[in-house]
Amino acid sequence: MKNQAKTIVENMFAAFSSGDADKFVATVSEDTVWIYHGTQIIPAGTFEKKEGVRTFFTNIMDRTEIINFEPQQYIVEGNMVVVLGREHQKVKRSGRELKQKWVQIYTVENNLITRMEEFATSEEVTK
Repeated sequence: MKNQAKTIVENMFAAFSSGDADKFVATVSEDTVWIYHGTQIIPAGTFEKKEGVRTFFTNIMDRTEIINFEPQQYIVEGNMVVVLGREHQKVKRSGRELKQKWVQIYTVENNLITRMEEFATSEEVTK
């Protein structure tokens, strides 16, 4: 049987990949907290409640073109889902391309994401 918490996280990733902010936000609880620890290039931030998560999503979509987004491994323990992945994006304003490797830790309660914490590293792609 597939873990329900993993399914919720996969649904959130599908909404992210399709650029659907409403479906993305629908996967989180009213009191969710998302903590992004930042990278060498991208600043840290904390996003609270559904509107904070919407801001997290729109900041990414408005400022970058996602070239590749790839969750690579899922580790599931009860209602916690740890995802290891990587992405490649282009900053719209500057044209800089960045590659990131990340670990995201999700807590899912009542079929909604109540917490996300991301640790990432990034590097600029040189041509």
